[in-house]
Amino acid sequence: MMVGRRSRLNRFLTIELSMLAIIAFGLGPYLWMVLTSIKPEELLFRLPIDYWPEQVTLEHYVRLLSKANFLENMGQSLVVAVGTVCVGLSLSVTAAYSFSRFRFPGRRFLMLKFLVINMFPVVLLIIPLFVVMRKLGLLDTYFALIIAHSTFSIPFATWMMTSYINTIPVSLDEAAMTDGCTRLGAMWRVVLPLCLPGVVATGIYIFITSWNEYLYAAILAGQNVRTITVGIQTLIGEFEIEWGLLTAGGTLGALPATILFIVIQRHLIEGMVAGAVKR
Repeated sequence: MMVGRRSRLNRFLTIELSMLAIIAFGLGPYLWMVLTSIKPEELLFRLPIDYWPEQVTLEHYVRLLSKANFLENMGQSLVVAVGTVCVGLSLSVTAAYSFSRFRFPGRRFLMLKFLVINMFPVVLLIIPLFVVMRKLGLLDTYFALIIAHSTFSIPFATWMMTSYINTIPVSLDEAAMTDGCTRLGAMWRVVLPLCLPGVVATGIYIFITSWNEYLYAAILAGQNVRTITVGIQTLIGEFEIEWGLLTAGGTLGALPATILFIVIQRHLIEGMVAGAVKR
């Protein structure tokens, strides 16, 4: 009996308490942002600080949504993120299938190059991309942001998809081609359905990365195309910050990615586990 109690106490102190601390550390800023967004303006700077608001109001959300450009910014972010997912998945899946199924000269070098790209900060690419987009006349367009976001999402996505496809036996491809499928048909009809959790996990990664990106959206666009991250940044004035509007915008901006994760978290976890298995 005493041993059982000590075991439960040790488990609580070493595992459960640590997990609770990590969860509190991760959710704390988001919870504080939500609480600040529903506080009346006069309570935001009152001392001592009201950690739990005595009064709840949605005036900040009403003011924010009354700005027509905020909803438009969310729509433009959605277009860019979905476009990046389409481009990123199309290229990363086909590249990963090639890396997994074929052995060709330079294969290891290319895989290593994809990995090395992720070691450099994305800010290093902003000047070359800006010059290229300006010469092509693509500045401040959806296409410019989709291509820019794809540059830093495709390398890692290719590595993820290669791990997933490696778990599928090559004999299934060969059986499909024996039955009359082409190589592309075998990939589409056999491999992709089997690695669907991996495709979903990779798509979520690309979507969230594109949705939260700020630097490229601020440099390569900002007038005709303004994503949600740039739209929220405009709420910060030169001499004053409207914390109510800013936290309301941050809450609404984080909502789509949060809902997406909750809805398909099962596929995401399955995809991560599948990608961790090496054939």
